[in-house]
Order: sequence, then structure tokens, then C-alpha cells
Amino acid sequence: MVPGGEHAEDAIVADAGNGKGGEALRAMGVAGDDAEQQQQQQRDGGFSMKSLLWHGGSVWDAWFSCASNQVAQVLLTLPYSFSQLGMVSGVLLQIFYGLMGSWTAYLISVLYVEYRARKEKEGVSFKNHVIQWFEVLDGLLGRYWKAAGLAFNCTFLLFGSVIQLIACASNIYYINDRLDKRTWTYIFGACCATTVFIPSFHNYRVWSFLGLGMTTYTAWYLTIAAAVHGQVDGVAYSSPNKLVLYFTGATNILYTFGGHAVTVEIMHAMWKPRKFKYIYLLATLYVFTLTLPSAVAMYWAFGDQLLTHSNAFSLLPRTGWRDAAVILMLVHQFITFGFACTPLYFVWEKAVGMHDTRSVLKRALARLPVVVPIWFLAIIFPFFGPINSAVGALLVSFTVYVIPALAHMLTYRSASARLNAAEKPPSFMPSWSGMFVVNAFVVAWVLVVGFGLGGWASVTNFIKQIDTFGLFARCYQCPPKPHPGSPAPAPPHH
Repeated sequence: MVPGGEHAEDAIVADAGNGKGGEALRAMGVAGDDAEQQQQQQRDGGFSMKSLLWHGGSVWDAWFSCASNQVAQVLLTLPYSFSQLGMVSGVLLQIFYGLMGSWTAYLISVLYVEYRARKEKEGVSFKNHVIQWFEVLDGLLGRYWKAAGLAFNCTFLLFGSVIQLIACASNIYYINDRLDKRTWTYIFGACCATTVFIPSFHNYRVWSFLGLGMTTYTAWYLTIAAAVHGQVDGVAYSSPNKLVLYFTGATNILYTFGGHAVTVEIMHAMWKPRKFKYIYLLATLYVFTLTLPSAVAMYWAFGDQLLTHSNAFSLLPRTGWRDAAVILMLVHQFITFGFACTPLYFVWEKAVGMHDTRSVLKRALARLPVVVPIWFLAIIFPFFGPINSAVGALLVSFTVYVIPALAHMLTYRSASARLNAAEKPPSFMPSWSGMFVVNAFVVAWVLVVGFGLGGWASVTNFIKQIDTFGLFARCYQCPPKPHPGSPAPAPPHH
């Protein structure tokens, strides 16, 4: 791998008995004991300023990456979802999908370790190679699963990047409305294209830390600003009153906690990937402290007004505090764009034979074609808010919920696979049968509620946005600018 990837070349001990005395397995890219890790850090300049800022692979790096990637622009759309769901459903669904997302992230981590352990036994080396989710599926379940994983994961990450680009244009408009949102999309598309120079998730160490700090500021700004603003005159809370809106809001929350499409890449960047198992859950618990207070406070203050304002910034008065939040979110969305795009860069590099190239410049040039369709799609579908729900229902539901749960059930369906599993069931659920039941519930729930009802509602709402604003909308949900002497028309209802 390129700079920072050297950590992934060391092997570490992975006990077949889940740390209880089984045969030692050696997996490439999984770090060993603390002394071995420190020696490797020293060989790579681990205590230099460059390593401090650039070469990340610790448990804390993974936690910051997960938390930072999980909550970005969606923080600004959750109050909109609360206005569709109502307060009680909004809170309960956040907790429910947060825990469900943590469970399937755990499953992905288990399958990654299983894949690495099996490949290590075969003597496979992953030097200068980043393992991805579709490769795990291929190694454990075969080519058809690889094709499904590749299709869903790449499409989700593609539209995840599109959403970040749309959010950049939507946010900057609240500071500078002299340019319309489509023009801002052109500008930020060029800015985000610079992520091609960031080699891998090892190199997001300082960015993940800064990104989470920026999101934390924005979340508490929304919470405090809404509380200080108080309830608007005649505030109303009519939801839930329409099934389309209800399930549209629910799938946005499903999307919120489905950010673990990059779990395998984050694990591969760790010195000790086995320690990832509960990192996503711990990241989710922190994210709750950001998403719940901000969404609750905004919905309490503005109620049904949020139904026509998918970006929470649009209802708050312009102040220096709000401008700071907008700027910080812009920087964080740039970081999250890189998070979503990096796995796509890896896939494209492998397709064109550039993944093993050590030249950062050559890899950056090879990656540029990935950015072009993202740029184009953000211009076609600038529907900030509704596009989250559509992506959540049609892509996230399969990518990070259904496929991991099914893959885990099929990987360990035989008694021999369970007996020789690299990772045994967790201590809080020591039964394979219990894991099967939970996985079956996840599959059934997400297929019926997430993909079925959520897909119907979100696609219906998405089509409504197209009918109202049209494709290539110049300035989606922008307040009309009245001509001198004429009254301002009311904004359209969404």
C-alpha cells in the first residue's frame, strides 16, 4: 500500500478460540502484540509529526473515523425527519436503527476476520492491497455474492458522495446566496476532487479528529440556537399523519446509521483489526449525543415548518455562530466525501491495474474519472433531504443491513464452520442460534419496513420533488427573491 500502508503488512496473532487457547492464526494486516506494534511504528517514523498527523491505525483512529463518517450532513436533515415522524417515533427509531446498525457492523467485522484467517492459512499476502467488502463476500460465499456486494456497495458509496456534494452547495448558500446552489455544486465538485490525493484510511487520522469536532460544534449549535430561539408563533406538530412522510422520515434515519459501508476499509487500516468489534457501537453511542438533542430541539422550536425546510440551517437566523457552523460542516462534508469515495477509488484502481502503484500522483490521476459521475449526479438530483431517504431505502437497506446478516448466517450455517470459526459468538449472546434469530429479524424487518414501505414512500416523495422542481434544478428550496415592489410568494410545499 502507499504511505501509511506499511502497518498493514505486519501479522499479528489471532486466536482461533477467540482468545481462549485455540491454534494461533496469523493474518496479514492485523497487528501483533504491543511491542511489535511499537517497533513497526518506529520503523515507519511512528513518533514523527508526519506519523502523528498522517499515519493512523489505532483503536482511537478507527473510533474517530466511524463517528466522523456516521454523522455529517444527515445531522441537518434529522429535524426534517422528525417533522415527518413526530417526536416519539423520531427518538425511538434513532435508537433502534443505531443499535441495529451497530449489530451489522459487528457482523461485518467478524466476517472480515474470518476471511483474513482463512486466507492466511493459504499463505495469501495482502501487501500493498486493501481488502474490501466484496472481496470478503467472494472469499466466503462465492462470486455471486461478490457481484451483489460490489453492485450495492459501489452504488451506495457513489450516491453517498453525491449527497455530500449536494449538502455542500445547500449549506454554503446560507452564507452566500449571490450564487445559486447549482453553481456552488460546480465549485465544490472541483474542491472535493482533491480527495484523490489521500491514499487510504490510514491517512485520515487528523481529518477524522477534526471532522468529529466540527460536527459536535454544529450539533450543539443547533440545539442551543433552537432553545434560545424558542417556539415559533402557532407552532404545530401534526405528524405522523401521512404514511408517505412517515416512512420517508424512517428511511432517512435508517440511512443515518448505515454509514458502515466502509467498515472493512477502516478495519484494514487498523494495526489490530480484531479490536474493531465494538468500536462502531461506541461511536454510535457518541453520535446519539449529537443527533438526539439537536433534532429534538429543532422540532420543538419549529414543528411543522421543518416539513418545507429539509436543511435545519434555513430556519435559524444568520449569526456569526451559524456562519461558523456552516463553514465547519462544509469542511466536514469534504472529509466525508473522501470517506465515501476512497473505497470507490480502490475499486477503480483494481479495475485499471493501478492499485499496487506506489506513486501517489499516478494513483490520483487514475482516480479522477470516479469523481466525474458524482459531480454530474449531484447536478441532476439536487434534492437535499429526500435523496437521503431514497438512498437509504434502495441501497443502504441491502448494503449494510440485509447482505451482512445473510452472509453471516450462510458463512456459519454448517457445524464445522461454527466449530472452526475465527470469532465465536459475543459474550452477550453466546449462542449461534441466538445470532441466527437476530440476523433473521434484521433481514425481515429491513426488507419489509426499510426496503418495502420505505422504498415506496421515499421514491414517491423523490418523484414529487422532480415534478415540483425538475431535474437540474438551479436552486432547490431556495426562498424566492421578490422583484422590487412585489410581495414575496409563499415557498412551495414539499
